Amino acid sequence: MYQQFYGFSEDPFNITPDPKFLYLSEEHNTALSMLKYGLEHSKGFMVMTGEVGCGKTLLCRSLLQSLDENTYETAWIYSSNVTQEQLFRSILKEIGMPASKLPESDHLDVLNEYLLSKINKGKEILLIIDEAQNLSYELLEAVRLLSNLETDQRKLLQILLVGQPELKVKLNQPQLRQFKQRILVYYELHPLSPKETQRYINHRLTIVSSQPGLPKITYRAFRKICKYARGIPRVINNVCNKAFMSAYGRLSKKVETKDVMQAIKDIERLSL
Repeated sequence: MYQQFYGFSEDPFNITPDPKFLYLSEEHNTALSMLKYGLEHSKGFMVMTGEVGCGKTLLCRSLLQSLDENTYETAWIYSSNVTQEQLFRSILKEIGMPASKLPESDHLDVLNEYLLSKINKGKEILLIIDEAQNLSYELLEAVRLLSNLETDQRKLLQILLVGQPELKVKLNQPQLRQFKQRILVYYELHPLSPKETQRYINHRLTIVSSQPGLPKITYRAFRKICKYARGIPRVINNVCNKAFMSAYGRLSKKVETKDVMQAIKDIERLSL
């Protein structure tokens, strides 16, 4: 609605995790580097946790975008509410096994053979399981079994679990001590600092703006955004989007505190 008025090429605060908009704070850069390190050195199990909206999915998409598509194949599992057989079947499907050849049983054996065929062709296979905090203990044990798929020299599958802080709590339970011992790369994302929040907003505006420095966000408006969003990128996007709509409603090229207050009011109105 306000894109044309402000001269934006596209929506700067869309909550869709587009790698083009990735702002590499020091922490996000470290997380991305550690994940790349884990992949390059075939570390096997990797885990990344963080609060809702802190940028985990965007980091994963940026990671995939940086990989050589001629070398890496990826299975990205979004649903963690599945059975063991459904999980193995989904992995086979994601890494390219034709639907007509998907087995009805013995999925682990078939997966082992199929992964070996991929490895023999020079492929690296990455499995990403999103919302992993919802995995049952039984399914986590099934995931651990996947780490047993290996040759004498290497793992057949590299696994990245992505989840909310509850995943960290779950992995510290006594019944998962064998699982935890296999995690060789772990990173916990934290919210952006106030300075990083301001840089994050400016970064997204710079990408889409045809007029550098415009529109302006007052210092007090920035402070109000920082205080409300608490460094969570998804919340920052939501507040900024509504604040720009408020400023547009006034036909103003400047986002002020009252626009942020209106944005917060709109957001709170939707809260249950």
